[in-house]
Amino acid sequence: MKDARFEEAGKMTVVDSPKPTIQQDDDVIIRVVRTCVCGSDLWSYRDTDNTQAGSENPGHEGLGVVEEVGGAITTVKPGDFVIMPFTHGCGQCRACRAGFDGVCMNHNDNFSFGNQAEYLRFQHAQWSLVKVPGKPSDYSEGMLKSLLTLADVMSTGYHAARVANVKEGDTVIVLGDGAVGLCAIIAAKMRGAKRIISTSRHPDREALAREFGATENIATRGEEGIKELLAATDGGADAVLECVGTEMSSDEALKVGRPGSIIGRVGLPHGSKIDPAQTFYQNKILAGGPASVTSYDKPLLLDAVLNGEINPGKVFTKTYTLDEIDQAYKDMDERRTIKSYIKVSD
Repeated sequence: MKDARFEEAGKMTVVDSPKPTIQQDDDVIIRVVRTCVCGSDLWSYRDTDNTQAGSENPGHEGLGVVEEVGGAITTVKPGDFVIMPFTHGCGQCRACRAGFDGVCMNHNDNFSFGNQAEYLRFQHAQWSLVKVPGKPSDYSEGMLKSLLTLADVMSTGYHAARVANVKEGDTVIVLGDGAVGLCAIIAAKMRGAKRIISTSRHPDREALAREFGATENIATRGEEGIKELLAATDGGADAVLECVGTEMSSDEALKVGRPGSIIGRVGLPHGSKIDPAQTFYQNKILAGGPASVTSYDKPLLLDAVLNGEINPGKVFTKTYTLDEIDQAYKDMDERRTIKSYIKVSD
């Protein structure tokens, strides 16, 4: 099968790899139909994490059709159309039952890798896979794009809003204008926020943020940007959704919420240092982590997409084939697309 790999820092390639096989009773083999590039993939692509040539691709988002199931699988069968969450919760442990299947207590190997390929071995599939009615050909490309966001970015954006307890009438600041930040705007609107302030410096992303529900945009960075956000929110937002993960963004998130606010942190952390005094002396709450993808998709987000209530697939602004994976990464890294959408098979 075709399988995307890192060739070197800043370069992807496609190699011929053996098709995966069932190894455990709760495995499912899936033919990948659509996948994409995530902002978190770019950290390795840029060699920030000392990527080694030939290493497995980090792709962790996908739509596909079930080909084969392990002996313990009763929830899906060959031919089923499924969303492949990037987390693989069990649905039974205390964390999963509390709505935190992104950090399942029973599965240490809780995350997907290798979705940028023609086939995938999906582990711990009994509860975590999300069935979609019908088959891929029943849906428009636009609908497939929105369904694909439910594997990660829409669910992650919703996680930021949920752990920040965004509620009716709130003022919310969203830090980050990538796919997760844009989906967090959708989520904040779904949960009833009255004011949603985006922070993009790119006209195309600001326009999409406003389409998704942002009521205003403040593009200034650094201390001046913090002052503007505090002034615009009369001393700070009720909730701050941190969707970047850098130390600068995390520090800003702690500074632009009002006393007693909640920071929903879902940006993959890189070098973030947090001074506990920043939260202690203002009674601020810091929450967040890997998204509860399956819990949010079943049925809340899946129904919202299928019913046309939300259209998060608009974050995909360029389409590629799997053979064009290097260009898909390059365009996303250089901000020529918000999120790269990859057509693998029909």
